[in-house]
Amino acid sequence: MPGTTRRRLVNALVVYESLYGNTRQIAEAIAEGLASEGDVTLVQVGEAPAAPTGLDLLVVGGPTHQFGLSRKSSRRQGADDHDGPVISLDVGIREWTEALPRVSDIAAATFDTSIRKPNLPGSAARGAAKRLKKKGYTMLVPGELFLVEGGKGPITEGEIDRARAWGQAVAELTVASS
Repeated sequence: MPGTTRRRLVNALVVYESLYGNTRQIAEAIAEGLASEGDVTLVQVGEAPAAPTGLDLLVVGGPTHQFGLSRKSSRRQGADDHDGPVISLDVGIREWTEALPRVSDIAAATFDTSIRKPNLPGSAARGAAKRLKKKGYTMLVPGELFLVEGGKGPITEGEIDRARAWGQAVAELTVASS
């Protein structure tokens, strides 16, 4: 139509780390929300590209372990305490973000999952955001926390819907800022 401006669609990458599958479910819901405004690729951190290209938005998330981003030792300990398959074991968000090349003009957002305890310190989302800022990413929003019941889950009721809504809000912010 003449006189109308078409909104620019978002090209987003969601990279997640998950041990027991809870953070994966949150990442999937975030990706669904982001898809309302563009193309989204969802990938487990061990399969994430070493140098993502062509992005408008990078979303990174993982579980909070020992008050921050997981380490290889905390992932191994988590695997030892778990009967089922472990998703992210060798490479976590910490290692992946350390290896990222510097960029400019790419928006980013972070999220984490944590057990439902009041005033529990630490945040994997804050740690990931700090690392992404050092690499030149522009943080759109503060890191978002999604709650799990106990260390292995399940996800707290309502958090999947909240993650989907958060993803859509982040996508809309990305479109508005471009």
